[in-house]
Amino acid sequence: MTTPRFQFTVSATDGSARTGTIDMQRGEIRTPAFMPVGTAATVKAMKPADVRGTGADIILGNTYHLMLRPGAERMERLGGLHAFMGWDRPILTDSGGYQVMSLGELTKKSEAGVKFKSHLDGSAHMLTPERSIEIQRLLGADIVMAFDECTPFPATEEQAEQSMERSMRWARRSRDAFDSGGEHAARAALFGIQQGSMFRPLRQRSTDLLLEIGFDGYAVGGLAVGEGHEQMCAVLDHAVQMLPADKPRYLMGVGKPDDIVEAVRRGIDMFDCVLPTRSGRTGQAFTLDGPINIRNARFAEDREPLEPGCPCPTCSTWSRAYLHHLVRAGEILGAMLMTEHNLWFYQRLTAGLREAITRGELDSHARRFLDRYRRAASV
Repeated sequence: MTTPRFQFTVSATDGSARTGTIDMQRGEIRTPAFMPVGTAATVKAMKPADVRGTGADIILGNTYHLMLRPGAERMERLGGLHAFMGWDRPILTDSGGYQVMSLGELTKKSEAGVKFKSHLDGSAHMLTPERSIEIQRLLGADIVMAFDECTPFPATEEQAEQSMERSMRWARRSRDAFDSGGEHAARAALFGIQQGSMFRPLRQRSTDLLLEIGFDGYAVGGLAVGEGHEQMCAVLDHAVQMLPADKPRYLMGVGKPDDIVEAVRRGIDMFDCVLPTRSGRTGQAFTLDGPINIRNARFAEDREPLEPGCPCPTCSTWSRAYLHHLVRAGEILGAMLMTEHNLWFYQRLTAGLREAITRGELDSHARRFLDRYRRAASV
């Protein structure tokens, strides 16, 4: 049997939530899925085999950072991103648009694309829909993201409309560039990105235009940009159901554990966020009883594992006291062990959601998780 280029199958639903699989040539992705972020060809402080050991089926690579260092053309000469970093499963690459536009005064937007100066050496670059797709092809990405404009928050409805319309024009150019990609296009997938900020009519207009173009999956963009949890959920209440039920739905850059739970309840299938890895490097651990700061003096002689009952290698071997010592001493191992635990936590979170949806018990499962997590986090 030939492995499909891209096939999404929903195996169970519970309300708006669903669980299923994305089948690709490099492997199966179980949904809802959390994608660890491998910004610069590495999930920071983790070896690829250990990332896979957490339960991750797919990781994310960053077009902006990789185009600057080591360079997309060099990456292709070295066999592509998978071979370069030693990860043989699917990789999704973002378009680079968010990072470029976050450079602020170092950028200049036009209909053609975005001119910017590298944060590394000040060198000048131009990122267009065509160049973004080309870079993702050179990297060998399995899931490619259309190039879009990151609408600032807050934005007026007029500003959001202009930004959304430009993103949709760029989406068409991204589709055309992807389709001309030859062998890569024959095995990879392309996702479009819904925009429209906080405005429902703009989200609907964006969706209509994306559906005219046609994509393998659809992302909800323009959230987790400062609007807050409640407003994000309010947008998801209408934005997610606009998207096709037979395609994966990806909420970009999210997020906190309670954000993920609420988004799954509304029908989101895929997530990515730097939070578990970044937090691990700064001494914050995620647990069922809320996040804890291992730097706190109360952990200096605590012989308990980081999270009692957690099956991860960190919790199975070392104490809070030892992790407290490592982090306070600035030891590299501290960042490694904390990151490992956090990635296990996120994969346990999504695995639990998949199981609850399959059993038809998502609401009770989500309520128990959120009550415990938020109650402890608010203390």
